[in-house]
Amino acid sequence: MLVLSAILGMTSAGTAFAQDAVSPVNSSLAIFTGHPKLLQEHGAGEGPAWHPEKGLFTSGEGNINLRSLNGETSVYQTDSGSNGLMFDREGRLVVCEAVRRRIVRLELDGSKTVLADGFDGMKFNQPNDLSIDSVGRIYFTDPQYGDRSNMELVDEAGKHVEGVYRIDLDGTVSRIIAHEVDRPNGLVVTPDDRSLFVADNNNGLGGARKLWRFDLKANGSVDLSSQTLVHDWGTTRGPDGMKLDQQGRLYVAAGLNEPHLPQETAEQPTAGVYVFSEEGKLLDYLQIPRDETTNCAFGGDDLKTLFVTAGGTLWSVQTVAAGAPVFPSRSSK
Repeated sequence: MLVLSAILGMTSAGTAFAQDAVSPVNSSLAIFTGHPKLLQEHGAGEGPAWHPEKGLFTSGEGNINLRSLNGETSVYQTDSGSNGLMFDREGRLVVCEAVRRRIVRLELDGSKTVLADGFDGMKFNQPNDLSIDSVGRIYFTDPQYGDRSNMELVDEAGKHVEGVYRIDLDGTVSRIIAHEVDRPNGLVVTPDDRSLFVADNNNGLGGARKLWRFDLKANGSVDLSSQTLVHDWGTTRGPDGMKLDQQGRLYVAAGLNEPHLPQETAEQPTAGVYVFSEEGKLLDYLQIPRDETTNCAFGGDDLKTLFVTAGGTLWSVQTVAAGAPVFPSRSSK
């Protein structure tokens, strides 16, 4: 079901989606050209990443899975324990191995390189999602969901850190965001390397469910004073994975169809993909009928197919604008 105007007027005053709390949806703006289509029922829990010659890669059921260009599904790598996936500009798959608490890269020759597995001598929590800037620096989030007993990362005061990190081309790992966000999840760097969007999604009682924007400096560090709230999902499930289209619009997976009480309500429109302008205005909303909507990625020959992962299932919908390109064209090797 495609919802163009249902966001307005659906909740009572005082909730995060009250009429005075969101930007109006522009029902005349064409972003999606149809309804979401269910493509597969399993193996697509997270991390969609498009390869123009192989198809769509997803994380699910402990593996990295591949849906080929003709729709055939297979296991690409078993027991990966992965979450976020992204191809760099050389066509190498960079992986958040959440279970092994590290960032790795699958090389073109089939080998695996560990890019980072800790900070200041402490193991990461659960590397979740990643983005790569125009010069090849890798940014990733490191939240801790579920059992927190094995967390190692602490700051100088001994407080646990769920942060955002950057891996430079020489392998140096830097923490660029610490306690400025509650529990970082999805993130994306804009093509001009000037902004970093971070999903703050703490699914505990009273946790943050917010989307933030930070200014990036030329060296890849964050201007923490620039932190700007783009959107607040209140008490429902907050923002997860996100992608940009070529017009600079941000597509964010968020929300719930059924409440997870007491920590998460479902008072907002429902689970799906929320589309924001470069300025942070809410433009549109695509309902996905399966909880939980976790991430999205553009693909197809023209990059005008938005693939959406939700509750282990995979959906697709056509878009008017193409996604921001990352991997080289099909003719490139």
